[in-house]
Amino acid sequence: MDMSDAVIVNSSRLKSIVWNDFDRVKKGDTFVAICRHCKKKLSGSSTSGTSHLRNHLIRCQRRSNHGVDQYFSAKEKKREGSLALVTIDQEEKKDEVLSIVNLRYEQEQIKNEHVGIGTNSLDQRRSQFDLSRMIILHNYPLAMVEHAGFKIFVRNLQPLFELVTCNKVEADCMEIYAKEKQKVYEIFDKLPGKISVSADMWTASAGAAAYLCLTAHYIDWDWQLKRKILNFVVVDPSYTEDMHSEFIMNCLMDWDIDRKLFSMIFDSFTSENIVDRIRDRLSQNRFLYCNGQLFDFRCAIDILNRMAHDALEALCEVAPKIRESIRYIKSSEATQATFNGLADEVQVETKKCLCIDNPLKWNTTYFMFETALEYRKVFSCLRDRDPVNMKFLLSDLEWDRLGTITIFLKLFVEVTNVFTRSKYPTANIFFPEICDIHLQLIEWCKNTDKCISSLALKMRKKFEEFWDKCNVGLAVAAILDPRFKMKLLEYYYPQLYGDGASVFIDEVFECIKSLHHEHSIVSPLASSIDQGLDWQASGIPSSARDSRDMLLGFDKFLHETSQAEGSNSDLDKYLEEPLFPRNIDFNVLNWWMVHAPRYPILSMMARNILAIPISKVASESIFDTGGRVLGHNWSSLPPTTIQALMCAQDWIRSELES
Repeated sequence: MDMSDAVIVNSSRLKSIVWNDFDRVKKGDTFVAICRHCKKKLSGSSTSGTSHLRNHLIRCQRRSNHGVDQYFSAKEKKREGSLALVTIDQEEKKDEVLSIVNLRYEQEQIKNEHVGIGTNSLDQRRSQFDLSRMIILHNYPLAMVEHAGFKIFVRNLQPLFELVTCNKVEADCMEIYAKEKQKVYEIFDKLPGKISVSADMWTASAGAAAYLCLTAHYIDWDWQLKRKILNFVVVDPSYTEDMHSEFIMNCLMDWDIDRKLFSMIFDSFTSENIVDRIRDRLSQNRFLYCNGQLFDFRCAIDILNRMAHDALEALCEVAPKIRESIRYIKSSEATQATFNGLADEVQVETKKCLCIDNPLKWNTTYFMFETALEYRKVFSCLRDRDPVNMKFLLSDLEWDRLGTITIFLKLFVEVTNVFTRSKYPTANIFFPEICDIHLQLIEWCKNTDKCISSLALKMRKKFEEFWDKCNVGLAVAAILDPRFKMKLLEYYYPQLYGDGASVFIDEVFECIKSLHHEHSIVSPLASSIDQGLDWQASGIPSSARDSRDMLLGFDKFLHETSQAEGSNSDLDKYLEEPLFPRNIDFNVLNWWMVHAPRYPILSMMARNILAIPISKVASESIFDTGGRVLGHNWSSLPPTTIQALMCAQDWIRSELES
């Protein structure tokens, strides 16, 4: 706009403070406001107000920051963590307030590198850490800070923020990791119970790198089930079994939790030698309960996935035929209409739609089979009408076998969902489901079709390897569920073992008695409470304890006589009392939190046993046919950076969720 003939307007009506930094000029019938610092031209009309002028002054890069605070309201200056822009023009009645709330990831204030705006300030370091935390939380690539679009966005949002390089963000992420790691150290140091550690293998999306992920599982002081990733480290493919076991031990000792370890959870492919070496190393220092009998657990979801893989392998010739049949039906509207008409003729009850599976998710293959079986008669009718295009349809024998194996898959899907969708995924929920699978496998092996019985035998062999390692631990966890106690063993074991059931029940009972004894040894406080020696500590005020007590002799007499009479342990009392009523939303951890004073030693056992993660597979990966994969955004980074990002992400997410 040509301003050569413009005239500066001085009016007593211009009372807003913004006019100290603007000239209001008139050109013809148009009023223009010109910034005295950068000469930018904005609307100067009285109908436009002054909010846009004030906003420009706050962002004007040629204007000194001095005095900008006068454009912020006094009320908003007092708010921590918010930046407020308010309308100053008193003639306008509509005040517009924009509040930007800062999420406080950490309470400490970083005081260096502040950029002042009067009494308000941009904390450069705080903002940098917020940016790094955002990248960690959401798996963003570190290089995003150097993307042109990101730079433009930040400049427009907050011109005072100094853009950082990829290397600087990486350094900030490492600093965040170090601070968060110290917090986790402190949590482990104060834990009331033991820790179980799961070991999981990951691969990189780009390249052949393999990573070992170690995760700690424990129950905290509030009886909440928690998990923390400890390490995410590259595994050298040249490592021997000795080196693997030593590698894991070094990770545990680095966290100083080797003496706090209760059990470890491995997948089915982990070498027995690796597990035995770790167990022997820990047993030498007497860190493990029951001589390590409950140390080695295997993942329940892993064994379900392996058996499902066997079932799908048995259908390797059937699955392509089902897929081709569905593709043909969906190839044209006419074919689909013919299929729908035939479905009405044979009165198919299902309303499910035929769909092709995702081979990377085995449960989708099960759903494809299940739906196809419901349309079995329709497929046969369609083949009679169109034998040329439906030549790949299944034979009657193939349909029958598909129906039987789909029943297998259905059980695996249902049990997997129970494990992963439970609101309280503690170890006690696994025993009845695992026993049901065991019983079903026994029945499936009796099938007269050799193809089915051989498949069942193959699955049963893998299952029994899992069962031999885990059944005692699973049974102990079930006993510590007040809804079941010993009754669940007495129900399932005769079905599994027949007349020899009592031998296996006694084995489990001896294990739980040994556990109880060892816990009572390491907890003299719990033992004293159990024997009634903590009267002064729990029932008498400290002021009274310090004074002369005429009945101390009575306390000694009571203790001696109760021992002579053979008072029951809290394990005996627990097992003698009636079962707690079963309900769907029962939280076993809440029950033990409430009853810990009554069962002090047994509650210590419950804290350690119930924290064992019988399943270590993430909910989003439970039906995957492959393993966990590290995304491409981080897989090309240095190993130390990858570990920092993966661990920090887990710790920050768990903090936000809690």
